[in-house]
Amino acid sequence: MKKIFIVASECLPFVKTGIAADMAAALPRGLDPQKYDVRVALPFYSCIPAHFSKDFKYAAHFYLSTGESINNEYVGITTYERGGIKYYFIDNKRFFGGPRPYGEIRADLEKFCFFSKAALSLLPVINFRPDVIHCHDWQTAAIPVYLKTEFADGEFYRGIKSVLTVHNLANQGTADIKTIRDLTGFSPELFVPDKLEFNGRASLLKGGIVYADAVTTDSRAHADEIQTPEMGEGLDGLIRTRGDVLRGITVGLDHDLFDPSTDENIFVKYNVNDFWARKWENKALLQRQLGLEEDRSKFLVGVVSRLTNQKGIDMLEDALGEILDGFTQLVVIGTGDRRHEDILKEAEWNNRGSLSANIYYSRELSHRLYAGADALLVPSRSEPSGLTQLVAMRYGTVPIVRETGSLKDTVPPFNEYENEGLGFSFLNCSPHELADAVAYARRVYFDMPIIWQQMMLRDMTADWSWKGCVEEYGEIYDVLCEN
Repeated sequence: MKKIFIVASECLPFVKTGIAADMAAALPRGLDPQKYDVRVALPFYSCIPAHFSKDFKYAAHFYLSTGESINNEYVGITTYERGGIKYYFIDNKRFFGGPRPYGEIRADLEKFCFFSKAALSLLPVINFRPDVIHCHDWQTAAIPVYLKTEFADGEFYRGIKSVLTVHNLANQGTADIKTIRDLTGFSPELFVPDKLEFNGRASLLKGGIVYADAVTTDSRAHADEIQTPEMGEGLDGLIRTRGDVLRGITVGLDHDLFDPSTDENIFVKYNVNDFWARKWENKALLQRQLGLEEDRSKFLVGVVSRLTNQKGIDMLEDALGEILDGFTQLVVIGTGDRRHEDILKEAEWNNRGSLSANIYYSRELSHRLYAGADALLVPSRSEPSGLTQLVAMRYGTVPIVRETGSLKDTVPPFNEYENEGLGFSFLNCSPHELADAVAYARRVYFDMPIIWQQMMLRDMTADWSWKGCVEEYGEIYDVLCEN
């Protein structure tokens, strides 16, 4: 049986801020338990809900030093089993006692350097020697470095392989060289341009990419994008040199969590047999709730997003005059940069009945929007692991996306001559192209209702579960175990 150790800074259902939490949960659930023994290591954050932590069981403790800044710190090991998966929570109140998993960067660097070495050091204590350690983002990127340096001569660790999944290349765990040395205890020889040195500083993520046996990211398209200067965040040259171990694997969606036939958040439940009528009911009730003109014939477009330039919100704002043509309504849900929040609220005031700007996040309202909207707009400049387009399709809401990252992978554009595709897309970061894509979708919605209905059905029945992603990671684990 192959032994896999997943080390992550977050994991559902205990703590989540991003896609890493979904993947850290989906892989151990999805892999064949007859073939893989998968265990997970996480920090024991104080913010983990008490209905979980009250059942954590003390297993052992020891003391750990990493570098000059972390000396003889307590490492508590608590265990918890859920769904047949064994979780190990690393306890240290100094590092993990705050109200949130992440905070100020200096404190985060300290706690995740500690966590990375502690996760490796606990393995002999729990008598678990993995064949592969799967790390996520900069928070655990020190692990591949430790495996090939400080831990390389230890008989217990010899031959253990590592996978590093990069969910967010922009966040690299970067600081001055002395700080990283003091936090990790890495030798001076590692802080050179072909290892951890990065623009005169040190990058933990770069070190992980250099030393990992396999590197993955959250979509096939994004794996190509990060090898370019435009989207490589200064690491494109390194990533190109590691192209032989790089693989883009499109992430999945929890179909049980997002299911319009069981969703208690939406007005009216529906499925593939009655979606055409039931979505109209959800639409009418959503219009009423948000103070929009109650007209089911309007083309209702939703946006669920952080309000930032990276998410393309500036393009959306510049395109509002073309989008709001009298036949279209727009609903925005999200928070972000104050400038975008103010612009959208002013636009709402100037377009009462056509635009609803909800400057907050509500799970209930977002689900009602997925159920009630005709289309969901995702105009991101970069989207390595987007899920909103997958949720939209699950609810029969047709996505309109920019061709980047996972959006490009998961939304093949509509071809009206072959009646194929799952949505609409545009290529360039242009407000006019965005508006043109919305206009094209609107034309199909009004002029080809049967074609639109068929696209909705294709969206609802498309399989974007975690199954395919899990199978691809299983292939990577198998190859690493054999080499």
